[in-house]
Amino acid sequence: MGLRLLLLPLGCLALMLRSPGVAEFSPSLDSDFTFTLPAGRKECFYQPMRKEASLELEYQVLDGAGLDVDFHLLSPKGETLVFDERKSDGVHTVETEDGDYMFCFDNTFSTISEKVIFFELILDNMGEDGQDEEDWKKYVTGTDLLDMKLEDILESINSVKARLSKSVQIQTLLRAFEARDRNIQESNFDRVNFWSMVNLGVMVVVSAVQVYMLKSLFEDKRKSRT
Repeated sequence: MGLRLLLLPLGCLALMLRSPGVAEFSPSLDSDFTFTLPAGRKECFYQPMRKEASLELEYQVLDGAGLDVDFHLLSPKGETLVFDERKSDGVHTVETEDGDYMFCFDNTFSTISEKVIFFELILDNMGEDGQDEEDWKKYVTGTDLLDMKLEDILESINSVKARLSKSVQIQTLLRAFEARDRNIQESNFDRVNFWSMVNLGVMVVVSAVQVYMLKSLFEDKRKSRT
């Protein structure tokens, strides 16, 4: 069983591999990642969180026999918060404390089939919005002469930002659903073709046997006696 630790900086996911072609996520409160989990392996990730923040994690098995995987979510104290056994997808939200949260995808129960797994992290109340609000308040001077307060503008902007983030999240999930459905359809297509060829071969063999048996019934057996 292999255990790969991926360190995730605050507010984003960063893939920390020592192999060539290191990949990183751009800083964002919403991050998603798709990776291949080999048979008999376990992959773990870390996400630093702040106190009284919110961590939402959604995962889906896009491809692989059974479309299932074991999922573990552990607190900074090592306590198991979530354990999903051989599930194809899941959505979990936890209120966090200071520390590194670890979540693992376990495919050790499979000896042959690898799994393609998609997951998305959504981090809320990480403190960045509060900092933006403080930056806005620096310019709230003499705004009583304006019809619209800067707080109202900030509220509207935050509302638009939240809706845009939600739209991006939904589009990402739809792409994941589409990828999983496409993999299922391609697998079914291969199975239908395989069994169609098997049935065709059986029909050819049965037809040949029937022709031979019918032909043998009408053979002149007197020739064989002479």
